[in-house]
Amino acid sequence: MLTEPFAVGSSLMHRLDPRVKVAAAVLFAGVAAILTRWDALALAMATAVILVGLARPTLRHLLRRLALANFFMLCLWLFLPFSHAGTPWLQLGPFAATAEGVWAAARITVKANAILLAFVALVATMPVATLGHALRCLAVPEKLVYLLLFTYRYIHVMEQEYHRLHNAAVIRGFRPKTDRHTYKTYAYLVGMLLVRSLARAERVHDAMLCRGFRGRFYAMRPFFITSVDVVSLIAIAAVVGGMACLEWLPAT
Repeated sequence: MLTEPFAVGSSLMHRLDPRVKVAAAVLFAGVAAILTRWDALALAMATAVILVGLARPTLRHLLRRLALANFFMLCLWLFLPFSHAGTPWLQLGPFAATAEGVWAAARITVKANAILLAFVALVATMPVATLGHALRCLAVPEKLVYLLLFTYRYIHVMEQEYHRLHNAAVIRGFRPKTDRHTYKTYAYLVGMLLVRSLARAERVHDAMLCRGFRGRFYAMRPFFITSVDVVSLIAIAAVVGGMACLEWLPAT
């Protein structure tokens, strides 16, 4: 079952208008992703840390997500320094790590963590249903919004169905191996999962029509822009502008 550990709270980030948080997150991520100078990256990371501090998330859940993201960064560190052209910095047998590769891996790591922290503070502090309504208010196509909502709602149902089919195969004596029978079994399993998913989708659609669904979801609570929202958006936009200035203006 999917959970939303950061969505419940009473912090400043939780009280901001969802549209403001989505716009601020997209703006921050769009600029942070293309930064290369260390002073701009330092400002981006500091901003992300401050936003997370204002959101006051549970430390255990935050560290778990950071650990998962940085596992992929570890894989990056294992390959990028040795494949990036530049001046050799460390020799390990026939492989040479370049200084340029090390700095490139470091920049990517800082950017990834800054963007992740910003999204935890701005996007993860609202339920997915609220996020969908905020995206629709920001002129995101309805079909994409509904695809997001239905995917989030039923992804764990498909996972449960997969485990049910897999357990049924195991009970019948199936033992995964590296052979043709195993590949065929998993192909049949995936095919049956798709068939059952289609059947469930049709039943869900019929049930929604019986309950009066007319192709649109309605928000239970309307959105209101307050002075705090305006000030927060201006502050984040100013910081993002500062990041852009540090990146593109020549150093004096």
